[in-house]
Amino acid sequence: MKKRHLFLLLPLAWLLAACDGTVYYAEYADVDEKGWLPADSVHFDVDVNDTNLIFNFLVEVRNLTSYPYSNTFLFINTTFPDGSMARDTMEYPLADPAGQWLGKSSGRYVDTRYYFRRNARFPMEGRYHFAVTNGMRDSAIAGLSHIGFRVEYSNMN
Repeated sequence: MKKRHLFLLLPLAWLLAACDGTVYYAEYADVDEKGWLPADSVHFDVDVNDTNLIFNFLVEVRNLTSYPYSNTFLFINTTFPDGSMARDTMEYPLADPAGQWLGKSSGRYVDTRYYFRRNARFPMEGRYHFAVTNGMRDSAIAGLSHIGFRVEYSNMN
């Protein structure tokens, strides 16, 4: 195997192996695979009662093999229990430069999981609301079918 290919596969293998933590929260939401509009956010609510625990936050993207891009951009809006808000813009690569999907393929779907935050604590107790929105330039993105949000216990606990 060429060193270049090995270089591309090592981060993927590390990512997939690292995502086997004990799950605190995991949920998937459907998006319209014919055209996910920016106005159609998917929502996830996470209840927190211990601010001492350390977590990893992941976003899971399921795309069709017909998805026309090699990446996707997502806006992740967090509403904290006290009503304050934060917004992150994340780019998630879905295919390598040669066009090979980076995630696990099953039929016409590809599942890819990415860290949103690592080794982080929730700063306060209560319910956190996460809204994930299509952040691509096109008004409707065809070829994505599900967005997942996952919180795992970090091995730093």
